Amino acid sequence: MITEISLKAQVIQKAWEDEKFRLRLMSDPKAALREAFGVELPGHIKLTAVEESPQDFYLVIPPHPSAVIPQAERITIEPAAMWNSPA
Repeated sequence: MITEISLKAQVIQKAWEDEKFRLRLMSDPKAALREAFGVELPGHIKLTAVEESPQDFYLVIPPHPSAVIPQAERITIEPAAMWNSPA
């Protein structure tokens, strides 16, 4: 089973080495992943590929856990523990 981190590394490496793949990834990322890696994303998932440059960087903010994790599965993290500082 491929992990998200492993897949991301493979996609980046392939985009650096294969211009045709990079262009396909930029124009139709879901098709590029399906064709190159056999990864089929569900239809309701929107995927956007962006390319950083030496001057342009992107910070991706993931959804808040409350939007994706059911209440019963959530854990409480104390800020002091999170930052490893005394309470």
